[in-house]
Formats: sequence, structure tokens, C-alpha cells
Amino acid sequence: MFRRPRPPQPPPLASAEARVPSPSAPAGDMEAVRVLNDLLARPTHEGVLEGALSHASFLLGGNLRGYAVTHRSQGQDRAAPDRSAQDRVAAVFGYPKALVGTPLSGPWATLRTRVLNDGSGQLYAANPPELHGILDTCGMRDVALSLVVPVNDRGRNLGALVLDRNSSEDIGTAAQELITRWATAIAPLLGLLESREEWKLTARQVSSAVVEAFESQEFDGLGHAQAVAEASVKLGRAVGLADRELDELWFAATLHDLGKIHGEKGHPQVGANFLHGVPHLAQAQKAVRHHHERWDGQGEPDKLTGEDIPLYARILAVANAYVRLGDPERLRGQAGKGLDPRLVGLMEKVSAEPPAK
Repeated sequence: MFRRPRPPQPPPLASAEARVPSPSAPAGDMEAVRVLNDLLARPTHEGVLEGALSHASFLLGGNLRGYAVTHRSQGQDRAAPDRSAQDRVAAVFGYPKALVGTPLSGPWATLRTRVLNDGSGQLYAANPPELHGILDTCGMRDVALSLVVPVNDRGRNLGALVLDRNSSEDIGTAAQELITRWATAIAPLLGLLESREEWKLTARQVSSAVVEAFESQEFDGLGHAQAVAEASVKLGRAVGLADRELDELWFAATLHDLGKIHGEKGHPQVGANFLHGVPHLAQAQKAVRHHHERWDGQGEPDKLTGEDIPLYARILAVANAYVRLGDPERLRGQAGKGLDPRLVGLMEKVSAEPPAK
């Protein structure tokens, strides 16, 4: 078994008093707070929006299906602006999961809640014929009435919740206001996730740029950090690390040699010091500090042995050796000496796999 590092706990988004309603709070408010807490446990756009759709259906008495669209680039890949130029389905409730990711135009551009009594007519009219087959497969021609609720955060149009009913039973003004308040409650969560995604992308770009500038001083070193990061993430994924853990491992691998800016000697400790005071990269800091430890205890700086060496550091050491040696057979010669033998075996296995498409 590979011992996982204990991840640093993120700061709470609200105090306990702010999350727990008073004893006199209405039952509906208490249910909303419970659902919000559940959403915080699934910190992705799709997870939050799935929960939001489910609870909105519950508030309307059930028997509804729904989908959420994100507006333009919200929650989309910035590296592919041509794909993020249109609103896209980000989550579904009651509809097939295959609908997620579909680019859609529709009646959600206005910043007010609307009930559409013409069924799905406006949805079909707003999209090209090649998408009608997908909509038909999802049963959207049977929709008799739709409630469209915009999701806005501090003036930013993040998208909308769309709740469909196959019967023409009306959705009254009070119910519309209830769902609008619910959309207002979940909007800050989506805005926060968007900010985190932007921060992650910016942090990666800045880290890569700094390391590349440093590597460019020595031609042979150019691209080394990127290659080690790619090998580390591949190995980390084989070990079973979660996406958040792979992110931190990427930073460790990208920055592992940055301490050489002050010379070769003691560069792991120097590099680790650069990450001091960054709580969300606490495990990355340990990995940088200990990536020159050896499985047999003859490494630096603390002569740790075996699994006493932090997991990320052991992964980084194997990936670093793999990139430098360029030969799985030469890497195998270090198994049980300088490197974790099980990780060497995994590295040999994943390096033989074809690259992901």
C-alpha cells in the first residue's frame, strides 16, 4: 500500500454559525442549508449544478427534469476558446448524462426568471438541425412547459437552470420566486469555483514561465521540469492520486529544481523554502525537500529510508530518474537502492503505455 500524505484542509467558506440555522428557522431554509453543505462536499461545476437541479425539482414538487447551462467560457477550458464560445450543458437531472458538454443556444440570455408555455419550441428554434437529433433522443420534444432561471453572481451571467415539465401544469409566481432565490444562493459557489480555476491556470502558467526562464540559462536543462512533471503526473495517476493531489504533485515536479538558482548544493532545501507559507502546497514543499532522499537511506537531506520518504518525493525521484536516464532498464537498476521498487515497476509499466489521445 502507498501511504498517502494527509492533504491540507481548505479554509471553511463560512463559519459554523453562518451555516447552521437558528432553531426557529423555517424547515425549507434548514433543508436549503443542508443541501448547500452537500454541495460544498462536491466542489465541481457539475457536482454543484446537479445538486442545484435536484433541489430545485424537490422545491417544485418533483416530476421534473432539468439541465444547467454555463454561459460562454464559465467552467470551460481556456485553452480551447473556439469550443467555449457557446453556452454548454454543464449538468443534468433526469436527462441522459450524454447531454453534458453539448453546446446549446436557448432562451436563457435574459437576466430574469421566465416560464415558457410553448414547450421546447424556442429551444429547437435556437439550435441548428444537427442538434435536434440529440434533443429528440433526450425526449425534449415531449416538454410542455419550461422554467428558465438565470444564475448570476455579482452581475456576472454564469448561466441558467432549466426545469422541464411534460404536463402543462402551471408554475406559479411564488414557486418561481422560490427557485430564483435558490439560484441566487448557489451562484456564489459557482463564482468561487470559477475563481479557483482561474487561479490554478494562472499559477501553472507563472510557475512554468519562471522555471523555463531559469532552465534557459543552460540549454541541456530546457524542458526538463516539464518532462518530469508529465512523468510524475502519469505515475501519480497510476498510484491512484485524486485530481487535487495530482495538481499538487505537478507543482512539486515543476518546481523541484528551482533551488538551483542558488547553486547545486542544498538545492532541495532552497527550493522547498520557496514554497514556505503556501498551505495548499504543503505536500509539494515536502516533495521538493526530500526528492534527493534514497530508498536505502543514503540520500539527503535527512537520510530517510523506504516509506518514511514522503510519497510525492518518491514519485518525483522516480520520474526525475526516468527522464534523466531515458531507459527503463537503467531505471530498474536503481529499484530498492535509490528508488522505491514498486514505483519503479509502475513507471516501467505506464511508460510502455501509448500516450493518451
